Amino acid sequence: MQEKTLVILKPDAVARGIMGEIITRFEKIGLKIVGMKMIFASRKQLEQHYYKDDTWLLEKGKSLIKNKGYPADYDPKKAGKEIVDGLVNDMMILPVVAMVIEGHNAAKVVKKMTGPTNIEEAMPGTIRGDYSHDTYGLANVLDRPILTVIHASGNAEEAKNEIDIWFKPEEIHNYDRTDTALHYRKGKI
Repeated sequence: MQEKTLVILKPDAVARGIMGEIITRFEKIGLKIVGMKMIFASRKQLEQHYYKDDTWLLEKGKSLIKNKGYPADYDPKKAGKEIVDGLVNDMMILPVVAMVIEGHNAAKVVKKMTGPTNIEEAMPGTIRGDYSHDTYGLANVLDRPILTVIHASGNAEEAKNEIDIWFKPEEIHNYDRTDTALHYRKGKI
């Protein structure tokens, strides 16, 4: 079954000139890029993308208060909102490359290829393990988000919602790669 997922090459990937290397990884594994554009993301678009419910804001806010030495009575929801604001602001410093990637089990395959958000846990061979060496500790000291190089939708359902934020239907294309028959043993080889 073919599914689509969203990938965003973040400003640090753009600035470092590693976009092509990352895109090549997806194509080499047999995934198909069906939509791609470089844009300066708007605040509204990023706020939709990084929308977090109150439960998330409170949980992450409590963690931030504990780990950054905020006063004990600091509002955890406000602290959680500061995380989101930091992500939004960081994604606006340079253009990003947004892609819709299609393939069998695409969301799960792409997540495996990107590696975990916590760079310290990202293994060599993953995109984050190969292209980032940041840590939450350093990000906290410098008062910025962790530099993860890439965003990938968490699952197929999340991908559908995120794709709608970043792409119009007419910006997503349907075509066959020349290696589809071989890769999926579909039709005559």
